[in-house]
Amino acid sequence: MNMDYDLFMQEILKTARAEIEAAGYEQLRTPEAVEEAFARPGTTLVMVNSVCGCAGGIARPAATQCVHYDKRPDHLVTVFAGQDKEATAAARYHFGEDHLPSSPSFVLLKDGQVVAEVGRYEIEGHDPMSVVTNLQANFEEYCEEL
Repeated sequence: MNMDYDLFMQEILKTARAEIEAAGYEQLRTPEAVEEAFARPGTTLVMVNSVCGCAGGIARPAATQCVHYDKRPDHLVTVFAGQDKEATAAARYHFGEDHLPSSPSFVLLKDGQVVAEVGRYEIEGHDPMSVVTNLQANFEEYCEEL
């Protein structure tokens, strides 16, 4: 059986993008889109997406479920590491020098400033609900009821 690797990967990417978009996240695919999104007032949850197993099995399910909470971010956005490389680099630039580039990960911004992060080390090897709990604790501290 011959399988074209590029076609296989494109299907995985299409599924990963559709999954996060269906959860209400805006895809930021260019540096300009990142700049616009990060300039918005209020709170913004940035999900750094990936094709790895912990993104598909833990981070994206957590991204979908975490927003079912009384306090949640005003904006939900995502960049796709390894795919939308320039957009991801622009986002990571805003996260600051102390940010360890990791994917998947989550960064919570308030008025464009980083206030909380959930890195890959807090995702990989954990179950989705523990990531949800971690994210919602950040929402409790930094977000308003919607």
